[in-house]
Amino acid sequence: MFDSIASKFSSIMKTLSGKGRISEKNVKDAVEEIKNALLDADVNLRVVRRFVNSTLDEALGEKVLSSVDPGQQFTKIVYDKIVSLLGGTDEETALKLKGKDTTSIILLMGLQGSGKTTAAHKLAYRLKKEGRNVLLVAADRVRPAAISQLEVLAEKVGVPVFTAPGEKNAVKVAEMAVSKARHDLIDTVIIDTSGRMHLDEELMNEIVSINKAVKADEKLFVSDAMTGQAAVDIAKEFEDRVGISGIILTKFDSDTRGGAALSIKSVVGKPIKFIGTGEKMEDLEVFHPERIASRILGMGDVVSLVEKAQEQYDEKEAERLQRKIEKNTFDLGDYLDQLEKMDKMGSAEKLIDMIPGAKGAVNTDDIDFSELEREKAIIKSMTRFEKENFRIIGPSRRKRIAKGSGTSVSDVNRLLKKFEKTKLMMKKFATNKKFQAALMKNMGM
Repeated sequence: MFDSIASKFSSIMKTLSGKGRISEKNVKDAVEEIKNALLDADVNLRVVRRFVNSTLDEALGEKVLSSVDPGQQFTKIVYDKIVSLLGGTDEETALKLKGKDTTSIILLMGLQGSGKTTAAHKLAYRLKKEGRNVLLVAADRVRPAAISQLEVLAEKVGVPVFTAPGEKNAVKVAEMAVSKARHDLIDTVIIDTSGRMHLDEELMNEIVSINKAVKADEKLFVSDAMTGQAAVDIAKEFEDRVGISGIILTKFDSDTRGGAALSIKSVVGKPIKFIGTGEKMEDLEVFHPERIASRILGMGDVVSLVEKAQEQYDEKEAERLQRKIEKNTFDLGDYLDQLEKMDKMGSAEKLIDMIPGAKGAVNTDDIDFSELEREKAIIKSMTRFEKENFRIIGPSRRKRIAKGSGTSVSDVNRLLKKFEKTKLMMKKFATNKKFQAALMKNMGM
């Protein structure tokens, strides 16, 4: 998401940042381009008008036009406006749950196909990792496969599901589930409700009744980001009838223009709290407006990149790895471990988006992902002794490894040569402070 608009915004900002001084005409031309970029991204027309007018008013101020670096000042104005458009502060986007000594209730709502059930298990997984005791509730009594789907997903994340077999009334199911959670001292209940192909009175009445019965602490509207402006209109209807506290946008990693994400806070008045960024259970991320704004302006998102790395590397692991590099004992087993950790951090496209200056400069089409998979297969076909001592891998061993991994001897040769060069580079990086500084400078850091 945002690839098209990010490309346009980056181009606009680069044009202005290259000027030692900007005129009123420069500002107006840039704002006009921004307006067109937002309209192309399917952003709500009223939202675009407000955004453009406020940006123009602030950017035409004498302080900006005569600033030491007016290009950077203009970028800061646009950045702040986008942050405000997306939702404001992290405090707004945080879940408002009670302490673990009582039961907090999260009610999920939305149309059929919006991804509620998938979002429910991802949210359960996230809250479980944060130390909360979670119960999922199958209150969708309309869609035939809804209960079994939730059971399968819940098993993957290791949380229980309340199903109430034979009970057709969703309100009663929700009431029984909350009663059980309080009896069993469960601190978080996530209720997956039914959806329809379109808004109707039956759906709304059911959601309203469930909310009245359980008094939800969080009422999250779940919407498919690919729905575009329709998602904004539907969210407004749910807000008017039920009252929502926040939004989960699913399929945030899809090839969509981003209009819903850029419009929904301004129109509905409620923040996006989570975004679905993939199919895996860990692919539900807290929505940070300022980080998304940085990505849109081509400034990267180092904070999110570091957080993803921290999920894979604890302090002791990082220290162990550094010692191995400094002592030149980094082996093929360590190399395989790093490849697999990178996989868990996300796709190459996601990671490149987070690196300052890399967006647009690095073409993922030029990266041979099949080569990385071959490398993993080759290393997995080695014995532990071979991984620790790659220099002992002679012709006969190379033939065996190639056969075991379904690759060729030339593939094995290429990996060993690459690994030898990698070890030399890592050793140089670990011991040469000037080299480290030069590399960081080249990365724009």
